[in-house]
Amino acid sequence: MDQAKKAFELMNHFGGKRLPFLFVIDFECRKPVVLPLEEAAKEGIFFDFRGYSNGAPSFSAPADSLIFEKYPIPFSDYLKAFEPVMAGLQSGNSYLLNLTFPTPVKINRTLSEIFFLSRAPYKLLFRDAFTVFSPECFVRINNGVISSFPMKGTIDAGMPGADRLLLEDAKEIAEHHTIVDLIRNDLSMVAEAVKVKRFRYLEEIRTNHRHLLQASSEITGRLPVDWASQVGTLLRALLPAGSISGAPKKKTLEIIRRAEPDERGYYTGICGIFDGHGLDSAVMIRFIENSPGGKLFRSGGGITINSNPESEYRELIDKVYVPFV
Repeated sequence: MDQAKKAFELMNHFGGKRLPFLFVIDFECRKPVVLPLEEAAKEGIFFDFRGYSNGAPSFSAPADSLIFEKYPIPFSDYLKAFEPVMAGLQSGNSYLLNLTFPTPVKINRTLSEIFFLSRAPYKLLFRDAFTVFSPECFVRINNGVISSFPMKGTIDAGMPGADRLLLEDAKEIAEHHTIVDLIRNDLSMVAEAVKVKRFRYLEEIRTNHRHLLQASSEITGRLPVDWASQVGTLLRALLPAGSISGAPKKKTLEIIRRAEPDERGYYTGICGIFDGHGLDSAVMIRFIENSPGGKLFRSGGGITINSNPESEYRELIDKVYVPFV
């Protein structure tokens, strides 16, 4: 039995018995981790999901000032990947594609310190491998209602009229419509009465460099009464997350694999908890990992037929931040 199948069946088993568990699923579902909730800390995995946490590793507040420097890839390298992506869009093989790159960063904080200091709805520390401070929910299940909150569209909140510029931008509108349609279709595979409850509302994200505005929508549906016993099957049907892959998924993923310089690993996978009654989960974006050459911050953005490579390159860099000072 392959690792992915085993992991999702274990989720079904835990869900059916209403046993709380943690899950961390990588982008390609090659190295999924599923374990009882009480074992996470012993495995060096710490989480804080909207205030529900399993504690934190030992921590002392740093006395020195934050140093955070980023060294993005040259624009010419970005363009080499952007061009085949645009060719795929122009040929109709994709309508929206999330293109990502790793950015080397210099920061005088450990992964544990970044986890502890970050202000974000969803935080994860995965051993000494990576940490996540994600603003984006994947799916949330409460009282049989499944909800998704895709985020698409980012702008510097300090720009004059930033909210209006983002909400009226034709490229951003088209991108957001596409992802909402994709998520609505995804949820329709597992739920009934799927609807868009809120469309393109704005949220502010505070960073060490600037404040950002991001546009989100809320989509909901009603699950079968026995959803917990099929929670792994349900999640597998929805993966990968539409907001960080694209539409249609199969062809878009083929383009991503050709265009991006390396495999994403756990970046843009999902993490979450089942507490015995409901489920909360996040898309693993805003992601810093330890690598042999130092720390890497992975980021990206949605590309459509109307995308401008300079603007998309700037968005990729703008998303490289830590949410503390």
